Amino acid sequence: MLFLLSRVPEQYVLQYAVGILLAVLIGMTLHEFAHSYTAHLMGDPTPRSLGRLTLNPSAHIYWPGFLMFVILGFGILGTAPIAPHRMRNPRWGYLAAVAAGPFSNLLIAVVAALLMHLLGLASVNLVQISPVAFNLRIVLAMIVYFNLLLFVFNLLPLFPLDGWSIVYTLLPPDLADTWDRNKVYTQYAFFALILFSFVNIPGIPNPISLLISQPVSALLRVLNVGL
Repeated sequence: MLFLLSRVPEQYVLQYAVGILLAVLIGMTLHEFAHSYTAHLMGDPTPRSLGRLTLNPSAHIYWPGFLMFVILGFGILGTAPIAPHRMRNPRWGYLAAVAAGPFSNLLIAVVAALLMHLLGLASVNLVQISPVAFNLRIVLAMIVYFNLLLFVFNLLPLFPLDGWSIVYTLLPPDLADTWDRNKVYTQYAFFALILFSFVNIPGIPNPISLLISQPVSALLRVLNVGL
């Protein structure tokens, strides 16, 4: 986050800092709550026993990862312990619980984008806008952007992201076993992806741009929201 703020004009740093923190807190909280609540609906008593059926961010936040995000722009923001074997249908219940997280972020982004359009704040070329409307636009734009970012990022099929678990549950049993045995290699790919996001090699496309930034930009165009 500090890196992102370094690119913001000095007079707008506070507004963007508040917008980013709100966007990430809202996105993290509803993401982890969606995991937990869906697991609860599928018959898993774990979220209730651990006090995760709440919209209180403190129940879901993973502080080391959140602080990493503030400093480095990346981190595991929250956790949602669930137990598939305690669900009525372990396979499909687990799929629903895992998928609920990233798709809740997509829903948040869509709702925030609709609100921007309703309030006339979706365009970047606004003139004679009041300070209140300007600050509100920043907050809503950050909610849209970061929730799209969480949506796309968490769907990557790399362990320990949600996308890896979604693939695991969709595969037939024999292929799922192979996928599970090789999850450590996808975890290495995950760490390599993060490492290369900090490295700019001339002539080689940044994997973050290919896998995350471009899909997020495409979704922003679909929602017709400018940053």
